Amino acid sequence: MREIVHIQAGQCGNQIGTKFWEIISDEHGIDPAGNYVGDSSLQIDRINVYYNEASSHKYVPRAVLVDLEPGTMDSVRSGTFRQLFRPDNFIFETEDMTLTYTYDCH
Repeated sequence: MREIVHIQAGQCGNQIGTKFWEIISDEHGIDPAGNYVGDSSLQIDRINVYYNEASSHKYVPRAVLVDLEPGTMDSVRSGTFRQLFRPDNFIFETEDMTLTYTYDCH
């Protein structure tokens, strides 16, 4: 089975990417907090293609979100699916013109 790392960049990429994760989460029975709430074994069967399972049994998208504007990341972090993404998977420019980057795919 293959695993996907989803990279979404820029304002448009992050808006489309956020919608992508809403749809994928719905199809796989994942709520906005990353909990499995589905009712079919087919939903959970290949969930590790898109998600990592955290130690708290929550599912976290295997995604990297990139933008030079912190405001775009703020809209993702304050949206409906704000609890779905790991904070360390955001890459954005800080006020001192340096990129902040941490990514842990496990």
